[in-house]
Amino acid sequence: MTRCYWMAPAAALLVACGSAPDDSAVATAELGTAEQQCMDQGAMKVALGRHIFFDTNLSEPPGQSCASCHAPEVGFTAPDPEVNAAGAVMPGALPGRSGNRKPPSAAYATPSPLLHYDDVEGLFIGGVFWDGRATGWRLGSPTAEQALGPFLNPLEQNLPSKEEAIRRICQGRYGSMFRRVWGASACKPENTESAYDAVGLSIAAFEGSPQVNQYSSKFDFFLQGKAKLTAQEEAGFDVFQNKGQCALCHVLEPADRPLFTDNTFDNLGVPKNPQNPFYGQTDFNPAGVDWVDVGLGGFLATTEYAALAPENTGKQRVPTLRNVDKRPYPGFVKAYSHNGVFKSLKQIVHFYNTRDMLGTCAADFAGEMGETCWPAPEVAENVNTDELGDLGLSEEEEDALVAFLGTLSDGWKRR
Repeated sequence: MTRCYWMAPAAALLVACGSAPDDSAVATAELGTAEQQCMDQGAMKVALGRHIFFDTNLSEPPGQSCASCHAPEVGFTAPDPEVNAAGAVMPGALPGRSGNRKPPSAAYATPSPLLHYDDVEGLFIGGVFWDGRATGWRLGSPTAEQALGPFLNPLEQNLPSKEEAIRRICQGRYGSMFRRVWGASACKPENTESAYDAVGLSIAAFEGSPQVNQYSSKFDFFLQGKAKLTAQEEAGFDVFQNKGQCALCHVLEPADRPLFTDNTFDNLGVPKNPQNPFYGQTDFNPAGVDWVDVGLGGFLATTEYAALAPENTGKQRVPTLRNVDKRPYPGFVKAYSHNGVFKSLKQIVHFYNTRDMLGTCAADFAGEMGETCWPAPEVAENVNTDELGDLGLSEEEEDALVAFLGTLSDGWKRR
């Protein structure tokens, strides 16, 4: 028998029990009281966060969870290939509603620092969401603040109130776990505000766990000396670090477990996605097709950094490249960039390489973008022309870079 100690919010519990179950065991079933007591508080919080993340009852109408837009099998981003192939913005719980951007990956986001301005570099670093609005300033965790947004967003999970979210959690199958982690009084109506924050902190604990941030790609095994890259993948890694200039923003730090993002923001000159369903939702978007996604600059305009908003107009968060090619089967369509206008890694790599070389498509252009031209940037201000747009990569080098990016998918197994 193993004696397990767990410090509860109110008291220390000492129980005799068998080995504590691993976190994967709590994905599908409620733990018994003795088993819960046998987990330390950190493991319990991770298990609780996983329950909340996959709970389809936390939407109105029920049916949509965090995982509906951030699914493990695609690297914790959008799991619907038909949506990805078109507007790339996942539908909300209510038919006819959707957000305005492609879901970013929920994996490898927890290391992001609080949003702050670096005076030396002259740029913003940290936060999550494409526009950085989950700053971490209030809860000390950008990912916890991000996790709270979709529940009450009428375009996403559409719950009517924080009170309703807490009621469903406390009365649900893992309600006892919520009370054990956050205290017996967490479910009292007068504690709704702190309980709702606890929901975000629980999800952040799960998203920061090895279940989500696995570091199990072929590249990770390569760094450990346990796998070899193919000749094409090695060539792509060289392009990534040198001629392609990818590593300037998708940094190889920390050296043993690189995150492939510097957590900054950039305007890459990405064109509009004309199929974005947000253009047609005039109840929420009065500008209709004239709506422009100004990214970080739009958020900064609402903060104490408003004076810096113009120079950050059009900038979106630099995403991690981990799991950028993770998909359940080869033909599965993934979408790329903040609005999902690009439909393959080859296409977005070609855009980075040739954006400034092919010219701008005419307004009535009906061909394949990237063959002879690219559409104009959605936001013309602050476009990065120093690190992309005319890289001079050959098609062979583009293909090698795509092959290297394929080594960043978690769950790699030696063949």
